[in-house]
Amino acid sequence: MTATQPITGTLPEIVRRDQATLLVSGSDRQGLVTDISSVLTDFEANIVSLDQYSDDPLGGNFFQRTVFTVNDFEGKREALEEALDRTVANGLGLEWQLVPSSNLKRVAILASKADHCLLDLLWRQRRGDIPMTVSMVISNHVDVANDVRQFGVPFFHVPASPDGDKSKAEQEILKLLKGNVDLVVLARYMQILSSDLLDEIGAPIINIHHSFLPAFIGAAPYRKAKERGVKLIGATAHYVTADLDEGPIIDQDVVRVTHADTASDLQRRGADVERQVLARAVGWHCQDRVMLNGHETVVFSH
Repeated sequence: MTATQPITGTLPEIVRRDQATLLVSGSDRQGLVTDISSVLTDFEANIVSLDQYSDDPLGGNFFQRTVFTVNDFEGKREALEEALDRTVANGLGLEWQLVPSSNLKRVAILASKADHCLLDLLWRQRRGDIPMTVSMVISNHVDVANDVRQFGVPFFHVPASPDGDKSKAEQEILKLLKGNVDLVVLARYMQILSSDLLDEIGAPIINIHHSFLPAFIGAAPYRKAKERGVKLIGATAHYVTADLDEGPIIDQDVVRVTHADTASDLQRRGADVERQVLARAVGWHCQDRVMLNGHETVVFSH
């Protein structure tokens, strides 16, 4: 099985070839914003937006996201990176990352039978709502194959082994993903990824699940929730780590329900929340709005 090359197409309106995002993090102290901005000023950059956060004004961790435009960005990029190394890394002792806006994230989506999150992401890509290229969809079932192909996205069926041995399937998945994607999205993929696969993929992974965990684990969570008379249902999108469903949270949301809602109503409304939360999380990641602060996230969402 061969890996899929990313699909090329028209860049979304929010993408500009003369625009880039600078991410900076490290120990906080006075004057950092001015010192970092001065590097961009030296290259006649126009700052479009600047967001910064410190988790403690007295020696805490500092985070800054700066979106800027500069004429002939590619021509000036090498010199700009050298200046950032000299001033930001060596001079200020901070970590930095420069991301051109024209570099769309290559995204692989893993799915099972449920299609609501998968199709929503494919639709948003087609509309240009999220600056990403969906390189492939991998599923352990074929139920969504025809729908995926209608979006012009390659579909790969990698079935789970009936004897419970995941190693063969995970090796096939790894062949497709490794070195070919910048982000993996688990769009209601009903398989637990092994720690070995997580270590080998070499790209961040975002998962979505209902917010009943750990209250209603396993099959039929909405039926169980109805039986308990829940009044709130929701969803959580988070980065995947070896600790199941305990990775850094990117986004969450809830909706109110009542005693009159059936289990089917809860499932439908839950699916709506899952779609919205996952789309926001993937969109923020693809726009480089999410920075890790230990086990939590700093999300510049506005």
